Amino acid sequence: MNTTNENTALNEDKGNSKAQKYSPRLQTLYMKELRPKLAEQLAYKNIMQVPRLDKVCLNMGIGEATADRKNLEQAMADMERIAGQKPTITRAKNAIAAFKLRQGQGIGCRVTLRKARMYEFIDRLTTIALPRVKDFRGLSRTSFDGRGNYALGLREQIVFPEIEYDKIDKIRGLDIIVCTTANTNNEAIELLLGFNFPFVDAKKSSQ
Repeated sequence: MNTTNENTALNEDKGNSKAQKYSPRLQTLYMKELRPKLAEQLAYKNIMQVPRLDKVCLNMGIGEATADRKNLEQAMADMERIAGQKPTITRAKNAIAAFKLRQGQGIGCRVTLRKARMYEFIDRLTTIALPRVKDFRGLSRTSFDGRGNYALGLREQIVFPEIEYDKIDKIRGLDIIVCTTANTNNEAIELLLGFNFPFVDAKKSSQ
């Protein structure tokens, strides 16, 4: 019995060690290449001062949810496939009679991604989803909030490979906010460029 228990414990330890060793591709890229490069570029002596990704927030507003709750349920299912994490319902703070909206009624869904899921989402966003956007010409450099956070919107959830076009009920857009620890917009741009965010060239955007 003791030998069996010891073998089981050893197998569990091996499994746990493998799980702990897993690191998303972009996280490894940041730790080994991007962070040292940014530290030198931004003249930071302390490596902990170097900007990094903090979290990614996804939001999907469902105006038609007031007429049929199934619209909200379908939207939540789409977002769960995209994010790999179950979203929460966003609810109306006030009642608006003109829109037949009750206080506390579900009007959308959102999810916050951190750590491994955050890096995995960013990887799929930049390498698969954005290139599939129709007539995509690059991301604007003007969508920062002055504190290192970047916002973008997608009109169609079908640009993500997890969504099967034949199985959706309708096209829906979503908002994406990439939150960083950068102190300025310029620092945030350099960070996101390191993760292959396809920003429009500054000279082109000014023309």
